[in-house]
Amino acid sequence: MHFTRNRYFLLGVLLILLGIQFRMVESFVLNEPTTRTLAKVSQKTAAQPDYNMQSFFMQVHPKPTKRVELPRWLGMAMITVGAVVSLHAIAMPRDGS
Repeated sequence: MHFTRNRYFLLGVLLILLGIQFRMVESFVLNEPTTRTLAKVSQKTAAQPDYNMQSFFMQVHPKPTKRVELPRWLGMAMITVGAVVSLHAIAMPRDGS
């Protein structure tokens, strides 16, 4: 697949938007099948409750879930890379037009 100016710009904009989304979200919780698959792949035990309220809910409705916390730098890195890729797309010469 040949990357043109438009595709570079689209990739940059998508990275910027995804980076903004990652900056707005502190953490997310995986559903039960994903948690079980992740436990099988990583050869670890099932997810354990992180805090008291979750352990209370686990007794009532025991579905193993895993909470994933994103690093703070991930969103800013994606925004930065997306901005560089978008600016690179703007600086590229047009193809044949």
